[in-house]
Amino acid sequence: MDPHDPAQPDTALALALAADDPQHRLQTAMRAGTSPKPGDLAILVARCEVEPDFQVREMLTWAINRHPADAALPLVLAQLSSPVPLARSQALHTLSKIGDPAAWPHVTDALLHDADDEVARTAWRAAVVLVPYGAEEELATRLGAELGRGSFEVQRSLARALGALGEASEQLLERATRSGDAAVRAHATAALRVLEDPESTFYLDA
Repeated sequence: MDPHDPAQPDTALALALAADDPQHRLQTAMRAGTSPKPGDLAILVARCEVEPDFQVREMLTWAINRHPADAALPLVLAQLSSPVPLARSQALHTLSKIGDPAAWPHVTDALLHDADDEVARTAWRAAVVLVPYGAEEELATRLGAELGRGSFEVQRSLARALGALGEASEQLLERATRSGDAAVRAHATAALRVLEDPESTFYLDA
C-alpha cells in the first residue's frame, strides 16, 4: 500500500478526526475538504455517524460535498439504513446539500416518519430540497401524516417544510384544520399561516 496514493484511506485523517479537541477536528475536516482525496471520502462519511459537535458535522458535510457526487452518493446513501439516528440524520442533511436527484427515491416513508425526531425533521428538509417537479402534492400528503407530532420545535419544522411546498400543501392543510384531532387542527392552522405568509412567526393557538 502506497501511503502517498490519494486513493488509499488516510489513517492519520481518521485519527485526527477522532481527537478530543473539537477545534482540531474542525480544522482537520476543513483541510480534508480544501484538498479532497478519494481515499478520504469513506473516512469523512463514517465520522458523521459519531461526530458530536454540530459545527464539525457541518464541516464534514462540506468536505464530503467537495468530492464528485457519483463517488459520495453511494457512501452517504448507505448511512440511511444505519441503526444510529445521528448517521441517518447527517446523511439526509448531506444529501440535501449534494442535491443529486438520484437521492430522491431514498427519502422513504420510514425516514419521513422516523421515530427519532431529529431524523424525521432532517428528512422533511431534505425531501423539500430533493422532491422532483410534479411530486410536490404527493410529498405534502406524506408529510401531512405527521401533523400534530411532537414538540413545538418539531411542529415548526414540519410547518416550514409544508410551507416550502407552497400551493401543493394548501388543500391538505385546509382539510387538516377540520380534523377531529385537536393537535392536528392546531398544527395545521399554524402551518397554514406560515404558508400564507412565509415571513410570519410560527405559533400555536392557545
